[in-house]
Amino acid sequence: MGFFDRFTKGKKETLDKGLEKTKESFFSKITRAVAGKSKVDDDVLDNLEEILVTSDVGVDTTLKIIERIEERVARDKYVGTDELTAMLRDEIALLLTENNSDDLSEFTLPEDKKPYVIMVVGVNGVGKTTTIGKLAYQFRQKGYSVYLGAADTFRAAAVEQLDVWGKRVGVPVIKQKMGSDPASVAFDAVSSAKAHDADVVIIDTAGRLHNKVSLMNELTKIKNVMGKIVPGAPDEVLLVLDGSTGQNAFEQAKQFTAATEVTALAITKLDGTAKGGVVIGISDQFRIPVKYIGLGEGMTDLQVFNRREFVDSLFGE
Repeated sequence: MGFFDRFTKGKKETLDKGLEKTKESFFSKITRAVAGKSKVDDDVLDNLEEILVTSDVGVDTTLKIIERIEERVARDKYVGTDELTAMLRDEIALLLTENNSDDLSEFTLPEDKKPYVIMVVGVNGVGKTTTIGKLAYQFRQKGYSVYLGAADTFRAAAVEQLDVWGKRVGVPVIKQKMGSDPASVAFDAVSSAKAHDADVVIIDTAGRLHNKVSLMNELTKIKNVMGKIVPGAPDEVLLVLDGSTGQNAFEQAKQFTAATEVTALAITKLDGTAKGGVVIGISDQFRIPVKYIGLGEGMTDLQVFNRREFVDSLFGE
C-alpha cells in the first residue's frame, strides 16, 4: 500500500494548508540565498544557516544540519544548488527519525492499558484545553470511551472551557469547585474512569511557570495519587506548546522538562505562523517525540504527527 493511499486526501490538504506559511517563507528565503549561484559553497551555507535559525529551527539543530550538509558537499566534491533542497529534506527527515518521532497515522491506544492515563501540561494560552477537547473528540471517533479531569482548578475559565468541550464531544468531565486540590480532582477522574471501564482519561493541569518548585511538587502529587488507582499512571505526560511563539516554545519545553518527565509533545497553532521549523528544533533538542500537531480551529485539525507526512508537506511531494 502506497504512503498516500494510507494518508487520506482530507488530512493531507489540512497538513499542506497548515504548513503553507512556513513553506512559503522557508523557500522564498532559500531562493534568494542561491540566486546567481551554481553550486553550494560557503556563502550558500552561511545563508542557509541564517535561514534555518530565523525559521526557528534553533541554533544547535541548525548547526547540526549545516555540518551534515557540509560533509555531503565535501564528499561529493560538486553539489549544485538545485540539489540543496533534496539534501535539506533528507537531513530533516533523518533528524526526526533519530529523535524518536514515530510514523503514526491514527489516534490509537495501547490495548493492554485501561484506562490509559494522559496528564497534559503546558502554560496558559498555548491551546492546552482545546487540544484536550480535540484529542477527546478524535478518540471518541475511534470508538474509545473517554473521561476528562479538570485539574486546572486555579482558573475558572479552564474548568468552564473543558466542560464546554466535554458537552460538545459527549464525554464526562470530572470537576470540583474553584481552588480545589488538583490532585483530588485527578484522583476522582481516574477513579471514575476505572469504575466505568473507560479506555482513556485525560487530565488537564494548571499552566503556571512562575515557581518551578511548586509546579514540580504539584505535578508529582497528581502523579502519585493517580498511581494509587492505576499503577504506573500516568502512562503519558503530554506537553502542549504553541508553535507560533517560536523560541519561547523552546524555553517552555526547557522549564517543563525540568519540572516533570515529559514523554510526548503536542505543537499547536502551526497554521497561523511561519515558525513551523520549531517542530524540528524542539524534537531534536529535547529528544521527546512530537505526537500531535495542531493545524487549525476545527475538531479534526489536530493530527497525529508523522515525520514523513510533515517533511513531504514542508518540501512538497
